[in-house]
Amino acid sequence: MPELITPQGEHSISAILFDKDGTLLQFVSLWGSWGECFLGQFTRQLEQRGLKFPVQYLASLLGTVHDAEGRITDYDRNGPLAMGTMSDLYAILSWQGYLLGLSWAESKELVELCRQEADVMLERSRPVLPLPGLLRFLDDCIAKGIALAVVTADETAAAENHLRWLGIQHYFSAVIGTDQVERGKPFPDMALLACERLGVQPAGAAVIGDTNGDMRMAKAAGAAVAVGIAGAADISVRGLLPDADSLVQSYAELSIGRNTR
Repeated sequence: MPELITPQGEHSISAILFDKDGTLLQFVSLWGSWGECFLGQFTRQLEQRGLKFPVQYLASLLGTVHDAEGRITDYDRNGPLAMGTMSDLYAILSWQGYLLGLSWAESKELVELCRQEADVMLERSRPVLPLPGLLRFLDDCIAKGIALAVVTADETAAAENHLRWLGIQHYFSAVIGTDQVERGKPFPDMALLACERLGVQPAGAAVIGDTNGDMRMAKAAGAAVAVGIAGAADISVRGLLPDADSLVQSYAELSIGRNTR
């Protein structure tokens, strides 16, 4: 049986379930672009209605880090943009419009307008980049006969688009978006459905993700191991992913072996 070899130990597995954003593709490249476009359009639309959203609260709205020019440079791994569903994000933004004086209907219409603008921008620019070492790791998994799936808080159709833009959709036998289950992360529903689609038991599957929601989903589903991908600046901050069994900076620290015992 194949083994996932991590710095903290080896685990016999037959499948790996990957989160998408921040795990397969670089989070800021995709969602930083989307967030900048959405928030920029959101503030402009409010101004056209004689309303002003306090600039100092923009970062806390979705859990993003901005530079002096307003560009998104990082994100809170346990914040809404990283862990929330798209419906969560739209509700957060709609609530802000309502607090500023719009009716709930007007606020929802404004958010929908901003969503359309941001989605058009993404389709045009397709700002997706793989995490370092990912393609080598995926090739190694396939060569060793490990079944692969994606479990994402994004909606399935959007996730499949992003995988296709990145040119890696063929690696995955299942793509499970939050729209396919009753409960998203940190609940086990997506992991359990992915295992069912792959024909494996949860105890034979590893979960790799970049938020503690991924780690808690893995625990709740009874996965063999929960592996957290953390950037070099975050790897020493255990509190970011307290439920991870293993923390790595990149895929260079992971490999696939064979259990010869």
